[in-house]
Order: sequence, then structure tokens, then C-alpha cells
Amino acid sequence: MRPRDFLEIDYFILLSVIALMTAGIFFIYSSGMNSSGELVSNEYIRQIIWASIGLGIALIIAMLNYRRFYDFSLYLYLLSLVPLVYTLVFGQMVADTRWLRIGIFGIQASEFAKITTIIFLARYLTDTRRSNSVFVRFITSCVIVFVPMAIVLVQPDLGTALVFFPIMLVMTFVAGLSMRYIFFAVSCIALTSILTVLPLWQIHIMRRPLSALVVLTDYRIIVIVILAFCIIMAVSAFGFLRYRKRYFFWLLYAVAIITFSLGASFASRSILKHYQIMRLIVFLDPNVDPRGAGWNIIQSITAIGAGGFSGQGFLQGTQSNFRYLPGQSTDFIFSIFSEEMGFIGGMVVFVLYLIICLRLLRIIKTVSDPFATYICAGLAGMFSFHFLINVGMTMGIMPITGIPLLFMSYGGSSLLSAMIGVGLVLSIHVRRYNQQL
Repeated sequence: MRPRDFLEIDYFILLSVIALMTAGIFFIYSSGMNSSGELVSNEYIRQIIWASIGLGIALIIAMLNYRRFYDFSLYLYLLSLVPLVYTLVFGQMVADTRWLRIGIFGIQASEFAKITTIIFLARYLTDTRRSNSVFVRFITSCVIVFVPMAIVLVQPDLGTALVFFPIMLVMTFVAGLSMRYIFFAVSCIALTSILTVLPLWQIHIMRRPLSALVVLTDYRIIVIVILAFCIIMAVSAFGFLRYRKRYFFWLLYAVAIITFSLGASFASRSILKHYQIMRLIVFLDPNVDPRGAGWNIIQSITAIGAGGFSGQGFLQGTQSNFRYLPGQSTDFIFSIFSEEMGFIGGMVVFVLYLIICLRLLRIIKTVSDPFATYICAGLAGMFSFHFLINVGMTMGIMPITGIPLLFMSYGGSSLLSAMIGVGLVLSIHVRRYNQQL
């Protein structure tokens, strides 16, 4: 990297990230203060170390040509699966998910797997962009993403597993895959979520069985319905192949969404742990278990509301000082920030994330290399999903999933992986006009 290339670094992204990390350090410090004014946690010191290392890694990667990752993408992807499998088998359970322990350090390998998956999927989409088989491209993209996602889901880490979905959807959309396939995936995800929640809703909130929902809970009925739908799909497929009528295709398309979602929702309820089920329930109504699973949402909303327009002031947050909010330095850092900085501070965080996402969109439009385009698309999907879900759950408009607020939440793995992504973006921006075929 030439010295003048430093002038080409996207300082809008770099300075926004530094501002978010700095705010995160200050409010991790605040979250460690108790009501007596005593500091009961040194997490902020570790966060300073991780932020410094992450910034150094980002600048080093920015100096490198991002194209070097193209040749090693497969090896990086496969290498990232090894600690995922090892964590699944030998990992230590911490906060209801498995971590890889190395001495005193805990590593969440899934955070780094997101980055390697983005790089490898970007290479695949680049290599096959002239392929005539859009369906094969989409299915292969799904396989690339679903392998690490499935391992993470079994650990179990539902929140991190969900992040792989927007990564895949945004990358395949930017790669020009047919909207029919993307809409199919989105529809399956949405319908699966609804069908998963409905039986829980009737049990825990309605508190009475609804006969119409027996199809979602009775194993025998589910099997019969799925078999009936499979027959319909087979007839529709034959009709389309034999007569080439579009209505056969759309019938097959719609029934396939319903069939997949029905089966996936039943499997989800079998796989989900009790605490994950309760997170879905309290999302619908926190008062179902106000002193248990609903406690976090209630206290988070209270903290944000207590902040008002201008906040209570740094180190003056009641919810933080009295430690009413579990995970206040990690998943609920935005709640503590909003209580002390208020609506104005919250809007500053919104603007900083908006700058990052808008700059990523600008790079996607201006970069000449499709490999770089797809990497930026994947990172845009990852950053925006983390922000929307984390801030949404602190406000009670999204279920609690354990997704950190990147750059601000306490945690070395999430911060370092995010900074690797920032380094890739900076490297791409410097070389955005280099044509690669």
C-alpha cells in the first residue's frame, strides 16, 4: 500500500466505527458502576485492549490487497468450520451457549465464521456469475451458508445462526439471482417463524387450545398434511413439465413454501430450548413472566424510557447502577446508553450506523470488482441485521436473541470479527476502481 493510499481510506466508515467503539468503552465502564459509586467490573479495560487490537487489524487489512483473500477463501471457510465443530463437541457452556475456552480466554468461533462465509460465498458468486443455471447458484449458496449456520444453531446459539440469513439474502440479491428464489427464502423464514410462535401463543398467552392449530402440534396430522402437500407438489411439477402452464409452477411454488415452513416450524419447536421458547413468549407479552424471562425486556424498556430526551447523565443511570438489567454491558448496552444519553444520544448511534450502511451501499455501486461487491453486500447485511435486531430487542419490538450491538457491546470475538470486516471494506474502498475479471 502506497502512503498516498491512506488518503483513499473511507474515513466516514473508519471514524464512525471509532466513535461507536469509544462510546461502547465509556458505557461498558458505566455498566460496571454500582449504586454506591464503586467500580465492580474491569470489562472496560479488556474492551480497550480488544478495540485497540481490532483497530490495528483493520488498518493492516486495509493495507493489504483484499484480492489475496480470493485465493484462500475456501481454506479460510473450511478452517473456520473446525473450531465450530470442536466447540459443539467440547465447548464450555456459558450463558446458554457453547464457547471455545483457551486458558482464561473465551472465543466465540461463530463470529469469525460469518466473515469467512461472506468471503467464500463472494468468491463462489463471482466464479459463477456467467452461469446459466440460476437455481444451482442459489441452492449452492444456501448450502455454503447453511453448513456453518446449522452447526451454530445446534450449539445452541439461535441469535448468531440467524445472522447468516441476511448475509445470504443480501449477497444473492446483489449477485442478481432471481427474486423468485430470494422471495421463496424470505417467505419460508417468515412463515416458519409465525407457525413456530402460534402454538406457543395459544398455550402461554391465550391459555386455551384452538382447534384450528392442531395441525401445528399433532405429529400425525402434520405428517398427513405434509404428505398431502407433497402429492400436490408432485402433480403440479408434472403439470408444469408436461403442459408448461404457469399456474402449475406458481401452485408448486406456493405449496412448497407452506410445506417447508410447516415441517421447519415443527422441527424448530423440537430443537428450541426452554429459555429460547420463553424469549419468544415474552416478546409477545413480557408480563407472562415479569420476574423471569420477561424481566430483561421490561427493564430495558424502563431504562430507555427513563432516559427521556436528553438522558440522566453519564454514570447516573438508575437501571445501570442498581444492576436491574442482566447483560447490560453486552446485549443491552444500548439500553444503558439510552438511559444516560437519552433520545439525542440514541439518535447519534442511529446516525453513525446509517453512515456506515450508506457508505457500504456507495462502495457497492462504485466498486469494479464483483468479488468486492459481494463482500461489501454481505457485510452490509451483517452490520444492519445486528443493529436492527439488537436495538429492536432493547425496545421490545424484536424478540431477545442474544445478538450483540457491534462495535459497542462488550466482547472480544464480536468486536474483532467486525473489525476484520471493516478492514476488508477499507481495503476495497482504496482499490475500488481496480477492474478484476
